Amino acid sequence: MHSEPAVISAEGLRKRLGSIDAVAGLDLAVPQGSICGFLGRNGAGKTTTIKMLMGMTRPDGGEGRIFGEPIDHEVASVRIRQKTGFVAEVKEFYPFFTVQQMIDFTRAFYPQWRNDWERRCLREYELPLERKAGKLSKGMGSKLALLLAFSRGAELLILDEPTDGLDPIAIEAFLQHVVALAGEGQTIFFSSHQLQEVEQVCDRVCLIDRGKAVLETDLDEAKTRFRKVSITFPDAVPERLFEGTGVGRLKVRGRSASLLVNGDVEAVAARARQAGATEVDFAPVSLKEIFLETVGGEQ
Repeated sequence: MHSEPAVISAEGLRKRLGSIDAVAGLDLAVPQGSICGFLGRNGAGKTTTIKMLMGMTRPDGGEGRIFGEPIDHEVASVRIRQKTGFVAEVKEFYPFFTVQQMIDFTRAFYPQWRNDWERRCLREYELPLERKAGKLSKGMGSKLALLLAFSRGAELLILDEPTDGLDPIAIEAFLQHVVALAGEGQTIFFSSHQLQEVEQVCDRVCLIDRGKAVLETDLDEAKTRFRKVSITFPDAVPERLFEGTGVGRLKVRGRSASLLVNGDVEAVAARARQAGATEVDFAPVSLKEIFLETVGGEQ
């Protein structure tokens, strides 16, 4: 459990786009020094939330704060951005600048620029310094955006689909960089569709669906709360036995049942044993299984 103060916080945050509630009362808390994965299906409200946090669009209701500063206040938003490194879902650069010129141009705005991180990213991302930014591939554009965000000496990183277009080697480098920066005390909040990546590095997750947080907790707590239970009966599985017990997915094969339980697994096991179960086994769950149970749909 994190006891550090929240760098990012939101209560009842709302944003309407046309006739759609893109963000519909979002509650969020990202503790200082944490790596928080922001997850959801396409259209769940992730990018809209990030745009509100970065002052790119104003909320229609609720409250959001970064470093204790209100995100919908013009002057406060500038102070937030001074301490925040941001990678947008769509990576845009001055197209006629070379990669080197883009780095030099950006460096000039940030007194806390980290030359060590610039060198590290150049080395591990193998960026072509003389290529025009407008001619970069999708993956190379993501690498350049990450270099600019990682090197600026920010206290907070907000990254929207940062690994889009990256190959597996570059993704591994990105994950190592995120862990290293968190080790230096930075707070990292990033959205991703790659659940395996999130599970590797994040200590906190926020799952959002239809504009609301449906699970917002430390990852270890989520994995304690959700468990897989395999139960074997001497005869047919009494499927109605598990109604109202926090059982999500129930799969029956012959005399065996496989359950994903959200809540009191011991109560489910006790009920199964009372009904004559001959074997009850517990197994941990993956983030993907938690995602599918909480948010539903296909990933």
